[in-house]
Amino acid sequence: MPKLVRVKFLNDNLEREYLALSENDLLKKRIDWVIERLKQNPAFGRPIAKSLIPKEYKKEGVDNAFWVELNKGRGWRLIYSLTSEDEIEIIAIILEWFTRHKEYERRFGY
Repeated sequence: MPKLVRVKFLNDNLEREYLALSENDLLKKRIDWVIERLKQNPAFGRPIAKSLIPKEYKKEGVDNAFWVELNKGRGWRLIYSLTSEDEIEIIAIILEWFTRHKEYERRFGY
């Protein structure tokens, strides 16, 4: 039996930021697309090397991370992590998204 996948946000502030986006906002549409993809295949993103995981994420207990391109050509990225509390469910945690490639580069020290 395949595991269920639940998607949640790292914290309430990030979830509020997401919920504040308009239904017509391209960013919200792309995040929604990623959420649906995560439910189907939680490891579809590109893995981030453990040595490159920012200390801000590690402070939150994150020991794995993946990135997904939200919009080709614009440098939009969404970062998420996977965990599991039991053998039945996988939890995909949305850590952050970036609408500027420079912000992403700064966070990951490129």
